[in-house]
Amino acid sequence: MQTQTQREPARQTGLRLHRPPLVTNISAARWLLLAIVAASIYFFHGFLVPVLAAMVIALASWPLRNRAAFRLNLGRTGAAALLVLVLVCFLVVPLTLALVYAFRELRDWINWAIMVNSAGAPPPGWMVDLPQIGDWLNENWQTYIGRPGGISEIVQLVSGSNIGAIYRGAVTAGTLAFHLALTLLFMLITLFVLYRDGDRIVAQVDLVGRRILPDRWGRLSRVVPATISSTVTGMTLIAIGEGVVLGLAYWLAGVPSPVTFGVITGFMALIPGGAPLSFTLVSIYLAASGSPVAGAALFIWGTCELFVVDKTIRPVLVGGPVKLPFLPTFFGLIGGVKTMGIVGLFVGPVLMALLVSIWREWQREIAEDEARRSALLAEPD
Repeated sequence: MQTQTQREPARQTGLRLHRPPLVTNISAARWLLLAIVAASIYFFHGFLVPVLAAMVIALASWPLRNRAAFRLNLGRTGAAALLVLVLVCFLVVPLTLALVYAFRELRDWINWAIMVNSAGAPPPGWMVDLPQIGDWLNENWQTYIGRPGGISEIVQLVSGSNIGAIYRGAVTAGTLAFHLALTLLFMLITLFVLYRDGDRIVAQVDLVGRRILPDRWGRLSRVVPATISSTVTGMTLIAIGEGVVLGLAYWLAGVPSPVTFGVITGFMALIPGGAPLSFTLVSIYLAASGSPVAGAALFIWGTCELFVVDKTIRPVLVGGPVKLPFLPTFFGLIGGVKTMGIVGLFVGPVLMALLVSIWREWQREIAEDEARRSALLAEPD
């Protein structure tokens, strides 16, 4: 009895000696990992835009990479080099030339606006001759645009900057062009690495994904590439094609600054209803400025072209696309441009498509669970 009494304080003392520490090794490792991830995001966030753009392009063109690597026997490195070269020759160079030419035409517009803002100008004759609304347009032109300083007041009201500051910003856009060139270079390097080592990267991501989402990763890993491919092919590439085709139609119809209007139409084609609005406004301008035949021909050509694209080409290229509503598409486009610049035109809608796809997947799982629960409740005892 005395022996047991003497042993109890020793056992309690032993418990106090082996009390668990305030910060365990696992907790310290987690905080260290979180700190490393935060530091990496802080130092390398500037590379987020080119990496996202390269991932989107790689996922959208992955079937072409497999054909070049295995069917043409070029290997991983050869297929990566070939696809990057094709992208540069047939997409990057033409788009860059179109944007440079459009900026030159835009500079001419700004020069005209500065001249009108300094000395004033009468309204165009075709505008005054419009039936029903010609007098109203003439009066508003003289009130807001035709008088000296009118355009400057409008620009100040809309953008918060005067027209001279906007012109100086357009002239000294070399910094923006240099930043865009660096982003494009980093994107091409990342794209080459993804084309060459994409299989290994996907295998590693699958291991982590199955650990984090063991029940849903199998389906989500199939939905995400299909969503990206559908969005890029169904929106971006077709929008570029519509901008090129309608830009040529503008040039044939005699529209001033056809390259600029073609680039604007291509950007507007990313938004549902944007391309019809663009060529309809240009057609109205041609008809009102004394070329009704050219305006009617342009409108008929644009209507037929969009009908062919929407009914034949888009379904064939996409093959069951993820159809986005207007509002998510608009937010993805505007938010992408505001956050990432021109690259956001491609990344923003894709990210929004992924969010919509995940939301629909969640809704599908909830509906299946509800149906399964209803079936169990309906079974007789």
